[in-house]
Amino acid sequence: MDIRPKVLVTKIGLDGHDRGSRIVAAYLRDAGMEVLYTPPWQEIAAVVKLATEEDVDVIGISSLATDHLIVPKLMDALRTAGLSDVAVIVGGVVPDADEDLLLAVGVARVFHPGAPLEEIAQYIRDTTSKIRAQRVACHAVGPSVGPASAGRVITDDRRPPEGGPTNHCKGIA
Repeated sequence: MDIRPKVLVTKIGLDGHDRGSRIVAAYLRDAGMEVLYTPPWQEIAAVVKLATEEDVDVIGISSLATDHLIVPKLMDALRTAGLSDVAVIVGGVVPDADEDLLLAVGVARVFHPGAPLEEIAQYIRDTTSKIRAQRVACHAVGPSVGPASAGRVITDDRRPPEGGPTNHCKGIA
């Protein structure tokens, strides 16, 4: 099966340096991925809303200043929205200590300046394959989709609390 990852490339916070994110987004598009690109200065709530509406597999965050330090808030917001199955990668200038923090809160991978574009693309392809396999396996367990699920799979008879997480599949991180 040909996997065409759906990737949201964005910048959160006040960092307006978007040249790197535009280059990565164009490369991923040319590599056959469906890419949603936002301009800089996105709010976390807007990123979560777009990720939900577009059913993305991966969110790529670009940081050249210190905006990667608000990624933990993004990770919390994604979990709250039931999007724990969406992989988050960060690219840019990230000190080692900050990279450890990002990985600890659930960021899948950090790419530093000079990372080969094909390495980023291959990581996204591999990650998307795993995510979609988990979604299929989760769905096979016996999904029930409630009105608040926003299309996400719920694999038990519980309905999500109003405004709460909507993905109860144990196989998706």
